[in-house]
Amino acid sequence: MRSRGKNLSDGNLPFFAAGISAVIHPSNPLVPTIHFNYRYFEVEDGKETQWWFGGGTDLTPYYLNSADAVHFHRTLKDACDKHDNSYYPRFKKWCDDYFNIPHRGERRGVGGIFFDDLDSPNQTACFEFVKDCANAVIPSYIPLVQRHKFTKYTEVEREWQLLRRGRYVEFNLIYDRGTKFGLYTPGARYESILMSLPLYARWEYMHTPEENTPEYELVQVLRKPKDWLKLINEKDNDS
Repeated sequence: MRSRGKNLSDGNLPFFAAGISAVIHPSNPLVPTIHFNYRYFEVEDGKETQWWFGGGTDLTPYYLNSADAVHFHRTLKDACDKHDNSYYPRFKKWCDDYFNIPHRGERRGVGGIFFDDLDSPNQTACFEFVKDCANAVIPSYIPLVQRHKFTKYTEVEREWQLLRRGRYVEFNLIYDRGTKFGLYTPGARYESILMSLPLYARWEYMHTPEENTPEYELVQVLRKPKDWLKLINEKDNDS
């Protein structure tokens, strides 16, 4: 918190943290992975208690489906717009910037929303916003599962899924701030901290998908995130 501008006294300070976190890694490569985490953190600094909310929801498909991505982002946008119309564009960009794998030049997935240090306008309003975000997880994701869960897939698609899961592992172990925070917390349950990792993953040396393939199409979006808000508006205008 000090590194992000919080004015806190030096030394160790009592703190309290609470949150809910989940990751689903489906066996079918045509069903995307989803991750969500919403948390509350406070620090006692003398007679003052500083607090903030943080978290987000993001989608990691193995094959790009624009309709899925638009539905996912639309649902999150609706949750954000109930509280502040600036939240979705701000937190969408924050998500794209945060879930970035610099050494690969790729994002982890097609994004969603992500935020930290949310402490205004007041504690009650922030909590209501976070609850609405959490309640948006199921309607944002379950329709995608229902749409694709019975679709047959090939061994090639399964291998590509495992390769993309390798990228997921790289981000979580190298860059994710929550993982680092957990591992450095005394008495932490390390199995819980590492629960976001998939059961199976794969790496191939210098692997690059061939051009004009579905795998290549996905990577292009991961390298240059789409403005899903624009696609949502275009879809609304068409209807």
